[in-house]
Formats: sequence, C-alpha cells, structure tokens
Amino acid sequence: MSDARLLRGAALSLALLFGLAPSRAAAQPKELPPPPLAAGVPAIPMPPATPIPAGATGATKVSFAETIRRAMAKSPTAVLASEEARRAEALVRQVRASWLPALRGNATFTRLDDDREFGGRVILAANQLSANLQLEVPLVAPGGWAASARAREAASVAKLSTVDARRQVAVLAGRAYLSVIAQRRVLETAGRALDVARAHEDFALSRLKGGVGNRLDAVRATQERASAQARFEAQVTSLARAQEALGLAVGEETPLDARDVALADPPTVADALREAASRSDVSVQRERTESARKAVRDDYVEYLPLLSAVGQPFYQNPTSLTQPTTGWQAQVLLTLPLYDGGARYGRSEERAALLEQARVRTEATLRQARSEVRIAFEAVQRADASLGAAREAASVAREALSLAELAYRAGATSNIELVDAQRRERDAETDAVVAEDAARQARLDLLAACGRFPGP
Repeated sequence: MSDARLLRGAALSLALLFGLAPSRAAAQPKELPPPPLAAGVPAIPMPPATPIPAGATGATKVSFAETIRRAMAKSPTAVLASEEARRAEALVRQVRASWLPALRGNATFTRLDDDREFGGRVILAANQLSANLQLEVPLVAPGGWAASARAREAASVAKLSTVDARRQVAVLAGRAYLSVIAQRRVLETAGRALDVARAHEDFALSRLKGGVGNRLDAVRATQERASAQARFEAQVTSLARAQEALGLAVGEETPLDARDVALADPPTVADALREAASRSDVSVQRERTESARKAVRDDYVEYLPLLSAVGQPFYQNPTSLTQPTTGWQAQVLLTLPLYDGGARYGRSEERAALLEQARVRTEATLRQARSEVRIAFEAVQRADASLGAAREAASVAREALSLAELAYRAGATSNIELVDAQRRERDAETDAVVAEDAARQARLDLLAACGRFPGP
C-alpha cells in the first residue's frame, strides 16, 4: 500500500511539473504529450477531430466583398428601391407631358333618318363624315413647369433612397456574414469539447476495465460526452440557420458560407462625426427638405394665367352651309384663375407644413447619425476590452484543463475536477468566440454609422 502511495505521489509531482511548464497559450489538452503513468494504467486513446456534418459545409463559400456586392444587386429590398426610382422617372415623363405639345386625331360619322332639305336643297345629308387633327401647344404653363420640377426632385430623392436602401441591405448582409463566421467558430469550439469529452470517456472506461478506475468516474465521463454531443448537434443546426439567413440576406436560393474577413480600420471620432453628416439617409432627408422648400417657393405659380394655342385642320363630307370640305382653324386660349374656393390657399398651407416636417426629420436623422457614431465608438472600445479579457480567460482555462487532465491521468484525483475544468474551458472558449464576434460587429456598425460601409 505504501509503495502505491509513493508511486501516486511521485506521479502527481511529475504531473504538476509538466502542467506548470506550458505557458497560458499552451495547446489543447488533446495535443499534450501523455505524462508518465503508474504501471498498468492505460493511456487515453485520442480520437480524430469530430468532423462537421456535410449539411453544415454544403453551403457555397463566398467572400465578404462578393456577399455585399450580391446583396446590393439582388436583395429584394434593393431591387424594390431600384424599381421605385424607375417609377419616379416615369412620373417625371407623365408630368412633363402636361406642358408639351399634344396632337390628337378625331373622326365622327353621323347617320340621320333622312336628308334635311330647305327650299329643295339638301342642307344636312343623311350620312355625314367629319375628321380633324387638333394640335394643342401650351405657350405659358407655369403650373405644369413647377409640377415637372417637383417631379424631377422626387426622382432625385428616389435615387438617393435607392442608395440608402442598398446601404442598409449591405449592413444587414455584413452582419449576417459575421454571424456565420462566429457560429462556425462556436461549432468548432463545441467540436473540440466533444473530442476532449470522448477522450476522457475512453480513458475512464479503460481505467475501469484495467481495474484502476471506478464506475462513478466512468459514468461522469459518459454523461459529459453525451452533453457535449448534444451541444455539438445544436450548434450544427445553428450554423445551418445562420447560413440560410445569409443566403436570404443576399437574395440567393441556397445557403451561403463565409470566409474569414478583416474589416477596415475605423476612423477617428472627429472624422466619423464629420462623415456621418454625408451619410446616405441624411442626404435623402436633406434632399426632401430642399424639395419641400422649392415647392413652398413656387406657390405663386398657382395664381399665374395659362396660355395655349390650338390649331385644327378638318375634313367634312358632304359640305354644309357653314362647313366646307376642308379647312383649318386656330385659337389662342387664355385661362386666368380667379377664384377656386380656397383650394390654392389650402395647398400652400400643406406645402408649408410638409417643409417643416422635412426640416424636423432632417435634424433628427443627423442627430441620430451622430449618436450612432458615438455609441459605435464606445461599443468598439468596450468590445475590444471584453475580447482581451475573454481571450485571457480562455488561455487560463486551457492551462487549468491541462493541469486537471495531467493530475487525473496520474490517478491523483477523481474526474470531478477534470469535468469541471472541461466545462470551464468550453465556456471560456465560447465566451471568447462571442466576444470576437461582438468586436467585429461593433467595427461594422461604426463603419456603417460614419458612412464608410459599404463604401462608394
């Protein structure tokens, strides 16, 4: 009995010696060289790394730049915004037509029960055919000119709105892309935890079969392996969901997978606040405010006259007392609006209210943009600090797991300490992945807040 104690004590001392030697950045427990064990104790069989199921890797891998390009071109939101801009251009043509020349053709056939005669002469035939061309040319049309200008401004706003819609689509696609990267890292962490749990289970069962272990340790190891397997399967499903979400964000029919990406360096606070004033959503609101201001400025056109010229060549068969077979006539029409029941005053007040609303929205959008910049800078700083702490915790947890495994292999402790170290290491690794994703997302939000993403 004393020889066994001495052997166990020597093994524990040697285990601690080996455990203290690695730095905090030591390799995973499965990569450590096995320490010397007591006679008759089998070594832990190390299984191959758990492969990621095909369902989680069948998605097409795309680069970050390609993802953003596809999203801006194929996303339903971006396509709808482009079609809205095209509709605005069509409305410009419709409004402009109101003050451009218009040519119309007219034809009339009339059938009477009989000829109309006066003094034995037919003055109105039973069958009559009349035709004419009417050319209308607006000479002075201030209302139409003003409406056309407002339509062009609305089309300009629609184009800027398309740019802003693409920016928002790009941000959503970028976030989905980074989420896929984070979820894959979480899955890899779960896979490593499953490998360690399997190795621990195999070792505990081998010790039990060799007569140097106990049933309790084997049961604990099996339970930990089953829990690790369940977590791994759940993370596979989460990765598949993230890939599907990325495909939807890009406008694809299939899931997409992500590669690692390095985001651009964020600007300084002063530069970011200055650039936020030129963000696409702020530019859209400014354009709307300017359009509303011009509409208020052009209120006077409601009181101006409308002058147009009308020319009409005609054909009449048979002729009548007052209508030859062919001829033409021309008119100049002057329309002067005098009283319309107050409709013009109502429209003027409506435009003034719209202008004030646009100004308020512009100021609110600019304040929101600057607030997002400040929040994003704070988030980046805190996320970087959190990431550093999480990585330090993960490194220490790996070292603690190495020491716990070495001590358990030497037979100096039960596997309670090892199971606890495994859980802590897994949680620390997961926290590090989550912190890394938060840091990336914060940088993306900062670039979007100051208008540098997705770029020109």
